[in-house]
Amino acid sequence: MNFEPLIELTRNGIQECVHMGALAVTDTEGRVLAQVGNPHWLCFTRSTLKAMQALPLVQSGGVAHFGFTPPELAMMCASHNGEEMHVEQVSSILRKSGSTTRQMRCGCHVPYRFTFFDQPMPEGFAYDERHHNCSGKHSGFLAYCVQHGLPTDTYTEVDHPLQQNIRQAVAHLAGLTEEELALGIDGCSAPNYAMPLLRLARSYARLAQPESDGLYGESLQLLGQAMSAHPELVSGTGRNDADFMRAGRGDWVSKVGADGVQVVASRVRGQALAIKIMDGNKAALFAATVEALDQLGWLDDAQRTALAPWRAQVLLNVAGAPVGERRSVFQLRAGEAA
Repeated sequence: MNFEPLIELTRNGIQECVHMGALAVTDTEGRVLAQVGNPHWLCFTRSTLKAMQALPLVQSGGVAHFGFTPPELAMMCASHNGEEMHVEQVSSILRKSGSTTRQMRCGCHVPYRFTFFDQPMPEGFAYDERHHNCSGKHSGFLAYCVQHGLPTDTYTEVDHPLQQNIRQAVAHLAGLTEEELALGIDGCSAPNYAMPLLRLARSYARLAQPESDGLYGESLQLLGQAMSAHPELVSGTGRNDADFMRAGRGDWVSKVGADGVQVVASRVRGQALAIKIMDGNKAALFAATVEALDQLGWLDDAQRTALAPWRAQVLLNVAGAPVGERRSVFQLRAGEAA
């Protein structure tokens, strides 16, 4: 079976919802150490891909060329809230490369600082492409094009040299051929790739332990350290990636992707967990991730406390009364051969 029950919701002890999913834990070579469901399940990476999409810029000397800082590198890997701190970093990236807001091909949406928390926008609040949750990635894309004299009006096209270099880097980290990567287009118009869950975990294990990769090691180190050092830029106030990386105390690199994907990697272990919730439910995804980390032995008491709000918990109605429970129903088992 590709997916197994991960999280169950009950009301008065009666099962009401079940969220199915799969997960894989691997080392830097892609060996499956633990799993639930099918670790070979083909899964779109969505925004977990962002650190890999920044690799061509970093690998080609873009950091020194433009004088990019660690906070700016963290922004290139972000799915952010569109808070002022995020807009400032994106504006700086654009300014350093001589690019403009309107050149970004991600489009506009209401900033997550409002939509994720059901908050109204202040009267007269104006937003633009910089507030898009993927604007950091797109500002990095433009910088690469400027550095290499490439067209900026087609940088999201699959056959653009930037996207071809990204595909090459993604395949390398996953341990796949480029032909084995399944293509899709993400919500921000950039190419995205599907790969088996275990291959996504392998990629993040290398991001967390960059010395394991002889080709991209130095670039992976810059990106992974930037993410862990500036978790508030990778997501934002009240968001999952920020809380997870703070709880990891510099050891974890965490990234969520849309529609139920999350990866958490540990530097000291050289391992990563990749998980997919089939119905894309965020609360179930985060609860299952914390449970899996606990079963793996990655959490101490302080980390359990810090991540408790993201875990399975008592469900309250709008009046604050307990009405049900969200709880994990899975057990990790030893991994199969990759």
